[in-house]
Amino acid sequence: MKIVVCIKQVPSASDAKIDPETKRIVREGSKSVLNPFDLYAVEEAVRIKERTGGEVIALSMGPESAKNALIEALSMGADDALLLCDRAFAGSDTWATSYALSKAIEKIGDVDLVICGKQAIDGDTAQVGPGIASKLGMMQAANVLSVDAVSADSLTVKRMNERGYDVLRLKLPALITVVKDINFPRIPTLRNARIARKKEIPLLKPADIGADPEKLGLAASPTRVVKTAPPAVREGATLNIAGDAGEAAAALVNELSSRGLL
Repeated sequence: MKIVVCIKQVPSASDAKIDPETKRIVREGSKSVLNPFDLYAVEEAVRIKERTGGEVIALSMGPESAKNALIEALSMGADDALLLCDRAFAGSDTWATSYALSKAIEKIGDVDLVICGKQAIDGDTAQVGPGIASKLGMMQAANVLSVDAVSADSLTVKRMNERGYDVLRLKLPALITVVKDINFPRIPTLRNARIARKKEIPLLKPADIGADPEKLGLAASPTRVVKTAPPAVREGATLNIAGDAGEAAAALVNELSSRGLL
């Protein structure tokens, strides 16, 4: 089975800044990490490979520094890695990003399964995975919390919903996005980390994947951010309620009622 896992390097949550003019995240000079949700995507891809055989290819789009995220995926067990890296990709929104990644997956060829993290923490849109599936004409399932069965032509998964979960059987090729409940990512061994750092990671340009330059980058992105604002500051006060369990419960109900929360 050939599995492509799409990952992204994002600014650390504690180090993210917004450019007041462009309304875009300032990535230069910020500490970058592998998107947390993508750790679970890589782990699940490697687990499926261990069950069924085949290969895992980590795919990302970004500046050359994004190689660090791909190296982390390689150290976890991915077999190869590819990076879409060119100024033409800069400023892409979720539509342009999913287009570029879908073209890269087409170029890889004969892909059975694409796995993405639920969302990236720098945008929180959860649109890229479904966008890739739409462009490739693949069956898809979002918010997958377990992969229960894998065969040569299908995948059975549990997908979270508001009341619990659905059990779905997807005909391959397919795409899934995964949540953090799906697994516990492994810690790479020192040996695997050293091997990953020596692995060659090709840098692909639009021409290498057959992408139309008119559909890439900021100019081709229909999304426009018109305003950004920090979240409201939460009150840090803590209310301590004395008394036994019954008295404390009654006092808590009264307090919540007085604040209009019940």
